[in-house]
Amino acid sequence: MTLVLGTRLGPYQVLDPIGAGGMGEVYRARDTNLGRDVAIKVLPARLLGDTKAISRFRREATAVASLSHPNILAIHDFGESAGFHYAVTELLEGGTLRERLKGGPLPFRKAVDYAAQIARGLAAAHERGIVHRDLKPENLFITKDGRVKILDFGIARHTSITDSATLGAGPAASGTTPGSILGTLGYMSPEQVRGLPADHRSDLFALGVVLYEMLAGRRAFLGVSTADTLSAILHEEPPDLGEMHGHLPPALLRILRHCLEKDPEARVQSAHDLTFELEGLSGEWVPPGGRPESGRPLLRRLLPIGLAAALALGGAVAGMLVGRAGRAPNRAPSFQRLTFRRGIVDAARFAPDGQTIVYGAAWNGQAFEVFTTRPDSTEARSLGPVGASVLALSSTGELALSQSRRPAGDVYWNVGAGTLARAPLAGGAPHEVLESVLFADFSPDGKELAVVRQRGRRVRLEYPLSRVLYETEGWIGDPRISPRGDQVAFLDYPALGWPGGAVALVDREGHKTTLAAGFIRQNGLAWSPRGDEVWFTATRRGSARSLYAVTPEGRERLLLRVPGALTIHDTSRDGRALLSSEDFRRELRAKPAGEATERDLSWLDYTLRCGMSADGSLIAFSEFGEAGGATWETYVRKADGSPPVRLAEANCFDLSPDGKWVIGFTSYLAPKTQAVLYPTGTGQPRLLPTEPFDVQQAGFYHDGKRILIAASPPGKPLRTYSQDLEGGRARALSPDGTSATAPDLITITADDRYFVARDPEGRGRLWPIEGGAPRSLPGFEPNEDAAILFPADGRSLLVYRFREMPMPVVRIDLATGRRELWRRLAPPDPAGVVAIDGLNVSPDLRAYVYHYIRRQSDLYLVEGLK
Repeated sequence: MTLVLGTRLGPYQVLDPIGAGGMGEVYRARDTNLGRDVAIKVLPARLLGDTKAISRFRREATAVASLSHPNILAIHDFGESAGFHYAVTELLEGGTLRERLKGGPLPFRKAVDYAAQIARGLAAAHERGIVHRDLKPENLFITKDGRVKILDFGIARHTSITDSATLGAGPAASGTTPGSILGTLGYMSPEQVRGLPADHRSDLFALGVVLYEMLAGRRAFLGVSTADTLSAILHEEPPDLGEMHGHLPPALLRILRHCLEKDPEARVQSAHDLTFELEGLSGEWVPPGGRPESGRPLLRRLLPIGLAAALALGGAVAGMLVGRAGRAPNRAPSFQRLTFRRGIVDAARFAPDGQTIVYGAAWNGQAFEVFTTRPDSTEARSLGPVGASVLALSSTGELALSQSRRPAGDVYWNVGAGTLARAPLAGGAPHEVLESVLFADFSPDGKELAVVRQRGRRVRLEYPLSRVLYETEGWIGDPRISPRGDQVAFLDYPALGWPGGAVALVDREGHKTTLAAGFIRQNGLAWSPRGDEVWFTATRRGSARSLYAVTPEGRERLLLRVPGALTIHDTSRDGRALLSSEDFRRELRAKPAGEATERDLSWLDYTLRCGMSADGSLIAFSEFGEAGGATWETYVRKADGSPPVRLAEANCFDLSPDGKWVIGFTSYLAPKTQAVLYPTGTGQPRLLPTEPFDVQQAGFYHDGKRILIAASPPGKPLRTYSQDLEGGRARALSPDGTSATAPDLITITADDRYFVARDPEGRGRLWPIEGGAPRSLPGFEPNEDAAILFPADGRSLLVYRFREMPMPVVRIDLATGRRELWRRLAPPDPAGVVAIDGLNVSPDLRAYVYHYIRRQSDLYLVEGLK
């Protein structure tokens, strides 16, 4: 081993050696700052001068650091000290899968459980564009509590826009020379053996090999020589496990064959699909003429249960899948619809009597109100007050209400910071308690409250009031206190944007644990009826949220999947649940120049405008719902309603003034967001030569030759830069922490001399593009949501407030600060419309386009979930 015990690397003191491999030595160390033991991996002395080894070591640390998942080793820190490069990770107790396999094959239940955990970890990595490429038992760690941790991303690669042949990526794009072989003999996929590019399906092949070995107790591909092993991977099938072990279920053998297909196109295509199949295996497999492998249920089976009437909007839902161990084949959940009007169900709770149901809703475009109903009635009674919605309901019959709640952002469009008020369910005036509250929940005894509050640009979770357990610059949603009152489960978005977030648990001392991660949309959380799981509704792709369960130890399972999006609101002790089925859409409307009325230009289910040509004749937009899938689809469409033209699998930032280029990026799921120019006519996409940082927003100058970008350099806050389209380095225009004002649009004056940005205190400023001190922005108020544009007259500015409906667009005179209403925007059908959150206006003010969010939901009482 290289390091002497007691050596200090930064704040870490080396205690004991743990192990060593070809690319690193691992030690137990003490984090003297936080007072905890960690694992620290360093490059061995023989590699300290090897730039390629250092690059690979840094790449592994970067890859792992970008992930946050219970089945992937967590990295805490990375640095260099005393000439050593080191990475600090969580300290694991247990052993590798290789050590576990020394005792022979694993029981069927255990092997499938481990495989499902590995698949979940790979799914999280693949969603971030990271492929492991060296999955094997040595790189899979089994903790003492049975959790699998994926280790060693040392030869992982990022799959991103730079890997696309259409952008002219050469061999260096992936960091691997074509024809080279990376991986471990016996676990490589056929494409790796051939030296071809390896994508996420190579990891799934390796997982199949590992699963085979766990079940068989021997390797799937093992020849006398290296050449024999490579030949077996390319041309032979492993010995049939069905013949070797007649007690294995046929469904498992099919899954295994699907993983081990030689052709990647014929192989299982996603780790999420593989997880779903593994979790769908029978809860208790009984071999012919035999007894179960264990007296306990193994893995639940997902059973098709036919048609469930009226679950989705419109009345009918095709087949659904329900998962749970040991359920009788015909005991499907039952659904009773509780609401029948058009609009939004905000939150719903069971009253202490177990029969009364209280919910907040906004019907037919009206304000939110609080209603009560019962399962034996189709009628609902309003409790008022108008403009209030439900946050929580205590075991003693006290309501926590949100008054004057407004939309707050893209994560939860039905949620905004309101005033927390308490009121008796039986009736009485609300008593205001606290401002700027997003969510709340009562403790089991009804005496304390957990709240999520906005404090400037940060969001904090308090329990009880004023005791901060967790704080973030991202988002915290749906906090629910555990039945024992000692923990709070919540939805955690560490940073706003995509991919979304995770399900987390925090105790009263502020120790946070991530239970499940990798979700791009999640809404709704409750403790299970027995209090041993957290139930939540989320999705890792598209917009159709499913119902999941996760234990405090991080064991995740699927409870219910149906067409459409689900939101869980509450559970009762007798096993019932309140869920809403939701239709969530973004729709697009435009008024072309010379026309008096607007047109509906919505395309699929989630249409977001991103730009308009200067003459208002062409509009660029993206789709990111069920139709867009895990990545975005970008289109252009003429404002006269002509059919859209698909440009790329990408999301767009802006359309050039002449309508010839769209600036966008490939995916929120990529490790780094890079800007790309896509031609609207002939030509090839072009990767912009931006610096190595995440581009958050981008917009064209009026001259069409430059772009303004809001970006985050590594480890630094958001900043605004200017980038020439022809090349060169991006030039910083504003200090750290100064970002473009608009949430989805860059705003530049008509003469291209100034741009609008907020300073670190949130005040709007005019920043000179050629340098100099910023100017104040007369008439621009701190609570403005976006600066839209400077009309061609150069004397005014348009701003809007998406938190008001109909949405006012105000024109500000830059000389005097005088404000006047330009117009109010709203779609003709207001039912379920939450907010207009994006607007483009042509410089001559004759044309405009906007998109808005429409949510419509129905509340159901569900019985039979297990």
